[in-house]
Amino acid sequence: MTSLPASPEAPGGSKRGRGATFSPANRFRETTRETVDDGWPDADSGEDEDARSRQVRTTVTIQPARTIVTRNDSPDIPFAQSINPYQGCEHGCIYCYARPSHAYLDLSPGLDFETRLFAKPNAAALLREELARPGYVVDPIALGTNTDPYQPIEREWKVTRSVLEVLAETGHPFSIVTKSALVLRDLDLIAPMAARGLARVYLSITTLDADLARKLEPRASAPARRVEALRGLAHAGVPTGVMVAPVIPQLNDRDLEAILEAAAGAGAREAGWIMLRLPREVAPLFRDWLATHYPDRAAHVMSLVQDIRGGRDYDSRFGARMKGSGLFAELIAKRFALACRRFGLNEERAHRPLDRTQFVAPSRDGGRQATLF
Repeated sequence: MTSLPASPEAPGGSKRGRGATFSPANRFRETTRETVDDGWPDADSGEDEDARSRQVRTTVTIQPARTIVTRNDSPDIPFAQSINPYQGCEHGCIYCYARPSHAYLDLSPGLDFETRLFAKPNAAALLREELARPGYVVDPIALGTNTDPYQPIEREWKVTRSVLEVLAETGHPFSIVTKSALVLRDLDLIAPMAARGLARVYLSITTLDADLARKLEPRASAPARRVEALRGLAHAGVPTGVMVAPVIPQLNDRDLEAILEAAAGAGAREAGWIMLRLPREVAPLFRDWLATHYPDRAAHVMSLVQDIRGGRDYDSRFGARMKGSGLFAELIAKRFALACRRFGLNEERAHRPLDRTQFVAPSRDGGRQATLF
């Protein structure tokens, strides 16, 4: 795979349909580049200069992956295996903790992360090989742990659907986390698996305010569409949950109870929340986004973020990174617990583990040759 060099830009100014306001330089590069306005217009384009600066095209590059199942043993993550069909995410969520991973591709965690995307069309074949390995131990596979498996390019590439087809064929348990109503397209695969106790789907809903959502996560499904996606999944018999993630002080925390009420009313059984995380390049990106869209409250928001994170923009310690600490974090935790009890979320019956006993390993030769025993 040939990587494309990052193109750092100076902070300031929103881009149409994008979350990041600029592209910070790649931290792994020994040299840096700086964009300078020389005062000369682009003679080859008839577009208005401001319009050109606000429009950024999406490109998709095939990434021939060598492995597809990622494993982790982090004590604050509730899954051991995951699959990410894509790298980078067109949803453009400004707070996305996965942005720094784009630096490993020699790209910027800013606009590059949401415009220079990578698809893994051989994901299903690699998964089949992995599941056929002698000694493979069945453990639920989570989809959507780094970048969204139902981001807009999934409509064309269908990599996520190809992965689900292998999981359905082999009776392998899985869970999905997404911000997209596109998940309803695959109900023909998900619902039968859910009926067998093999599937669970979570919708991430950050706010019910459509205007805030357009700024926070510009190419994700609108909040109302996500609530309706929960309703559609629940109506089809799929166990569903809602993730209020991330909670951002003085920006979307006021919506906490309303999100949980709407999700429960749509049929969600489970709920979770995560505090805003700002690792590495995400911090300056989020700060510039705040200054661009909410200049009147930017300083207050960041003062609360630092109060939650022990005086820093981020605390990466296990056990602290997901929830934070201090009075504000404690208040969110109490509000969340009270609201869940009020709306009947996270009751004992909602926590039944996915069934691991129905898995049947695929043939290593694709079924062309019968086994001896």
